[in-house]
Amino acid sequence: MARTQIDGIGIDYELIGEGPLTIITPGGRFSKDAGGIRELAETLAAGARSVLIWDRPNCGASDLCFTGTSEAALNADTLAGLVRHVDRGPGLLIGGSSGARVSILAASRHPEIVSHLFLLWISGGPISLAALGARYSAASAMAAASGGMAAVAKLPEWQEQLSRNPGNRARMLAQDPKAFIDTMQNWCAAFFPIPGSPMPGMTAADLARLGTNPVMILRSGPTDLYHTSETGEAVHRMIPGSHIAEPPWGEHEWPDRMAAAAKGESLFAHWPMLAPQILAFAKA
Repeated sequence: MARTQIDGIGIDYELIGEGPLTIITPGGRFSKDAGGIRELAETLAAGARSVLIWDRPNCGASDLCFTGTSEAALNADTLAGLVRHVDRGPGLLIGGSSGARVSILAASRHPEIVSHLFLLWISGGPISLAALGARYSAASAMAAASGGMAAVAKLPEWQEQLSRNPGNRARMLAQDPKAFIDTMQNWCAAFFPIPGSPMPGMTAADLARLGTNPVMILRSGPTDLYHTSETGEAVHRMIPGSHIAEPPWGEHEWPDRMAAAAKGESLFAHWPMLAPQILAFAKA
């Protein structure tokens, strides 16, 4: 386990194995310690990769931070700084759900840190993006409006971050409620679709520029309304030379994982199954 400062933000990370660099970024505000993440990292390390797993700002044991035009942009810039810090890049970026967004944004904003992109569960579609804005911004903004930052600090979605990083409570309580609400409004607005683009935060021109590196996109199942199959296929069409493939699980993977998560299992429990595809893709 290691910790460093990236642009003044304390980031917890771990580097596993030796060889060309791979970076795994999960979705949601889940930690690197979510089930399946380390297991995938260890499998890839056994395939002669060095694998970086990390807690993004506002995740796990890393610091809370409420700057940036969007949370994904904040995390993308932090990821670029972390790759420079470990000094093994450029690297193969693996991302799913919000991790896919972060990886794509990092590749767009900091192309020099990226060798390959391996993407799954790309968020898109009206229902998905409306739900994401509500989940990651609305509850916190409403709590701040009604009870100040002390009320935000009581929300269930912040308890892991406050308990694992003792300084995070002070960081949370030090926020000016009005400024915090403004940030949540901006971060929510960042989920609004950009005309001509299938995903938030990227224009069609941004996506087209990603074709300079090998890109693999895994199809989502037809019952996944958070990461619609149409979104992944549209992103594939807009990135020149990208590849699209079937994942190593069934078409009901996302609703099945959501049901399992309600029972305490990890959304990423099956991610170690991705290792053979990733290792083969890394040779592209």
